[in-house]
Amino acid sequence: MSVDLTDRVSAAPFFARLAPRLLRELCALGGPVAYPPGERIFTEGGEADRFWLIEQGSVALDLRVPGRGDQVIETLTAGTVLGWSWLYPPYRWNFGAVTRSPVDAVVFDAAAVRARCDTDPVFGYAMLRLFTPVITERLHATRLRLLDLYAPAAPGRQP
Repeated sequence: MSVDLTDRVSAAPFFARLAPRLLRELCALGGPVAYPPGERIFTEGGEADRFWLIEQGSVALDLRVPGRGDQVIETLTAGTVLGWSWLYPPYRWNFGAVTRSPVDAVVFDAAAVRARCDTDPVFGYAMLRLFTPVITERLHATRLRLLDLYAPAAPGRQP
């Protein structure tokens, strides 16, 4: 992809530790994308075939909770990566995602990134080191949100 895309992606703190060669190889598998507010980017259980670097705007991660509908787990903003389910089979989204405001992002082809990970162990290890903290943080946020949703109502507190 263009040097411009590499410059854009390298400006994000998430990718700051990525070696220049690895960054260029990753950017060759991505491209710019924009979404209007209120657009569902993906649905829980759908095929996890890409991931995004959010450059502008915000995206709500949601989880379908029986009897309560879609519950927002976390809101992601500029500089954040959206999507980690593409890393592990069965490559299905663990959450849903909907834009809260206009979003400009860089989208990456997950199958191409996985293929690159398989053929270049240095690239693959770098991706795992980047995304493992994201996975941990998102699961922790989900746990806290679910504890809040299912906690008994305190006296005087409406559920």
